[in-house]
Amino acid sequence: MTATYAGRAATYWGLEAPGVLTRLPSTAAGVALTFDFCGGVNGNGADLALLADLRQYQVPATLFLNSRWITANQSLAKDLAGDPLFELANHGTSHRPLSVSGRSAYGIPGTRNAGEVYDEIMTNDARLTDLTGQRPRYFRPGTAYLDNVSAEIVLSLGLVPVGFTINGDAGATFPAATVARNISQARAGDIVIAHGNHPGGGTSPGLARALAVMKGGGEIVLPFPRNSST
Repeated sequence: MTATYAGRAATYWGLEAPGVLTRLPSTAAGVALTFDFCGGVNGNGADLALLADLRQYQVPATLFLNSRWITANQSLAKDLAGDPLFELANHGTSHRPLSVSGRSAYGIPGTRNAGEVYDEIMTNDARLTDLTGQRPRYFRPGTAYLDNVSAEIVLSLGLVPVGFTINGDAGATFPAATVARNISQARAGDIVIAHGNHPGGGTSPGLARALAVMKGGGEIVLPFPRNSST
């Protein structure tokens, strides 16, 4: 991988690099809910109320797990892996933005070359494969930032890089009312990003309100399709 992409200069840096899935396919009849579990200092928490809400409403969700979070929550990670309501996806090994030149996002240093991009993806890929019995299908880098070369690497490894159309909780910093408003505005084809590793914040109560609104309005929440087109 390092040899293949050595010397490739990135021409894009952001949330929507070419090949990144930011919307569901046009045939999708509903919304995809995704939750990042970022891990690390101040990020190893588990929002059990949020998971309980999803289970109560029987709402499928894609959970992007970081390797550090899995380490801190091994029993819960096994429980989530056994729940057919949830699909577990890759949120990286050290929660780094994906860059071939060391770009940073939100003060978090990114990977510095193709070899580090590979390690950030595949170390946690192996861990999730061991946890679930199958390779994850989706990858979202730490902060969701990546450059175009890194997006190519993700795709070449057989994974779909995933972004979002609706920011549900701004890294679990929004109050419940804002979370409820943002998520309940989702419509068919939207991918919502929120966080499941900050219990006590506004995400869980906001999600519960949003789900009540969406259910009442007939909005369908879907798992990611098995053959997503990028």
